[in-house]
Parts: sequence; structure tokens; C-alpha cells
Amino acid sequence: MEIGDIPNKTNLKITLKEKKSSRYQRKIESSESFLKLIKKNPMSDAVIDEVKKRQIRVGDKWLTDFASCNYLGLDVHPEVMASVGDHIEELSTYPGQSRLLGSPYLYEEIEKKIIELTGLPDCILMPSITLTHLFALPILAEEGDLFLDKRAHKTIYDGCMRATLYGATIVSFGHNDCDDLEKKLKESTAKRKLICVDGVYSMHGYAAKVNRMLELAEKYDAYLYIDDAHGFGVLGERAEDELSPFGKKGNGVIKHFNKKYERVIYIAGLSKAYSGLLGFIGCTTETKEFLKIAIDPYLYSGPAPVAALSTLMKSFEVNEKEGDKIRAHLYTISKNLEKGIEENGWKNENSTGFPVYRLTMENADDVHFAGKFLYEHGVYVTLAPYPLVPKHEAGFRIQLTAANTQAEVDHLLETLKELDKHVKMQRLEQSPSLSIKIQNFEPKTKTSNSS
Repeated sequence: MEIGDIPNKTNLKITLKEKKSSRYQRKIESSESFLKLIKKNPMSDAVIDEVKKRQIRVGDKWLTDFASCNYLGLDVHPEVMASVGDHIEELSTYPGQSRLLGSPYLYEEIEKKIIELTGLPDCILMPSITLTHLFALPILAEEGDLFLDKRAHKTIYDGCMRATLYGATIVSFGHNDCDDLEKKLKESTAKRKLICVDGVYSMHGYAAKVNRMLELAEKYDAYLYIDDAHGFGVLGERAEDELSPFGKKGNGVIKHFNKKYERVIYIAGLSKAYSGLLGFIGCTTETKEFLKIAIDPYLYSGPAPVAALSTLMKSFEVNEKEGDKIRAHLYTISKNLEKGIEENGWKNENSTGFPVYRLTMENADDVHFAGKFLYEHGVYVTLAPYPLVPKHEAGFRIQLTAANTQAEVDHLLETLKELDKHVKMQRLEQSPSLSIKIQNFEPKTKTSNSS
């Protein structure tokens, strides 16, 4: 078999009587299933020919984009778009050294912006959050126990799996279940313990139980390893003059719940709210210097293109000037969508106002009809079909950004009503909800506390 060839699945067929499928075999089988799913639906593997605000053109079809994670809409902000060439004349389009040899000075400037915004002691920029989990997590785990939330993002899981090659052990606990987590922390004899969770869960829109998890981290000498990919830039510190319950500044879920970083390994990125490349690790300066020589992407990878660094610099500037107004608009349209979902009686696990909503189908096989119907009616969403998710969770995810308008949200709700006449979405009374009692993003008042 040549490199790049896709194995013929007939060569992989085995029976249960012979042995359990290997991880490789299961991966090939799921990949083939995914390939079939892609071919069934126009919203999979689409080629986007043009973008105007949150309208995208695929061929000759214009659609409203509800699949973007550019939460603040900075990808289409005029100032950010105009900044692409700001530093090319002085730095070229792409200085090609590995990061170990040298980095454009904009890296240092962006790190300063992150430190100033978050209050972290220091941070180190990485090519992406995915590579952070794969290469930094095994080092940070120190051959210890990794307490992995069962619904943690796949990239955290992959990082934990790779960490086992370095001597770490994975201990899974129930999703956002702090009683189960405490039970397993109590049983652990490892010197190093990391609690691995998402800051905001990307399919559900609610946060990890940060307050309780940090209490357990303190009690059992553990650290909270938190991937705030979706929270960073949207959630921020609370204040009585905040413009929305998301808080101010967009400086992340730890600041939102008014916690400190002593027991936190804070992982976040700039590819969601800031509409650019790069992830980062919050750490001490001493840890930063060690990571530079311990993690492969820093040793062997080149920098991001200068244009990408320029737009990130401008995105931080825009956030400083008008970020809270942008988040206030995002919160308003998000709550309006949530209200429309509730009025129609559709099952919804997110009541926080965070701009991510998942709707599930009564019949998992109807996902593909739903995708085609939405596409034909000019609505672009993220499909979640079986077997990518369990059958009882098959449906689609709706993501809002500040570049969306209320008119677009209204059109979305009308389209969903029409869809529901043809194939049914799960109702509130159907099947046990997976909704977790969480720290909702409630409006702050003079009598409320910051957590």
C-alpha cells in the first residue's frame, strides 16, 4: 500500500468471534462512514466562493452562515480586513525560520496583549489549540493522572491519549459531574493530577463547573487544565457597568467566574472570537522557557503568516475599543434565538445565552433531509449526524456571530418552523435531557456575587 492510499475495507472485515476491532480498524470504518455522509449533503465539504458579512456563496447559492465560530465577527470587520498588509513591508509575507531560531516581533506583542487582557503571569503562543493538546499536554501531565471529562473536546482526548505514551494515565469522569470527579481524585495516588475540561462546551453552550472544580483541585492538589477555545473573547470579567451578562473585555471563563490562575493551566486560542490563527498556553515565565525546548511545534514549526499576525493585532485593538458593544449585540440576538426555540417547544440544552444551540431530530436518519432542506432555504449550519454523534443526539448545531443580524435570526426561525412540518425535532418532553445545572451567565446586579 502506498502512502496516501485508502485501505479497502474488505481487507479489514473481522467477526466478533475472532477479536475486537483495533483502534485503527475502527478509525478506517468511521472515516468511510463519514465519507458517505459528506456525499449525502451539500453542507459538507462545501467550497465557499464568496463572503459578505455572514452571507456566503457556494457556487450560485447564497446562504446565511450559522456555522461560523467567528463569534465577534472580526473576520468581516472593516478595520481588521484593512490591516492585512500592515507589517508585510517590514517583515515580508512569511519569515521562514523555525520558532526556536526566531519569531517576528508581533508574536511578542500579541503575547503582551494576552497577558494584559487576561492577567496571566505569562503565555506562549502555539500554532493552534489542537497542537497544544497534542504536544504540550503530554509534557504538562508529568506521567500523572489525567481526569478527563467524558464530553471534553476530541482534541483534548487526543492529547490525553498521546500523554499515555509518555507515562500518564487517563481517568474519565462523568460530564460536568463533580461528585464523580471527587471520587476519582480521592482514589488517585499520582503526584501530578490534571482535570481536563472545556471552558465552554462547543455543542451545548454551557460552561464547565469552574468554581467547584477549582475547589476540588485545591483539596486534592490537582490542576484544572481548561480549553477555553469558545469562551475566550466572548466571556469576561463581571462588573456592574457591563453591557451584557457575558461580562467585560472577553478575557475568558476564569476571569468570568472571578477565579485566579494558581491552580489553572489555561489553554485558549485566537481562531474563534479573534478570527485568526494561533493558540496559547497561560503559564509562568519559567514554564514558558522550558516549553520552548520541550514541545515540538515550537522547535520545528515556522511562524504564522505576517498578514495573520497583523489582523490579530488589529483585532485586539478593536476589542479594546468596541468589544463590549459587539458582545452585547451578540448576546441580544442569541437570547432572541433561544426564545424562539423555546416558544416552538424544541429541546434545547443551552439557556445561558452563549451563541451555540444544538437541535436534535426525533429520527436520526432525518438529519440529511434537514441539511438539504435548510440549504435549499438559504441556511447554513453545522450538521451532527450519526455515527459522528450518538443516534439520540443526531441533529445540527447553530452558531451565531456578532456579524449576524436579527433579520437573519428571524429568517432562521421561520425556516426551522417549516422544516418541523416535514421532519420533527425533539421536543422538551422527549427523552431525558442532558442539561446540566451550571453557572449560567446571568445579568450582574449590585446584589449578585461574581461567581
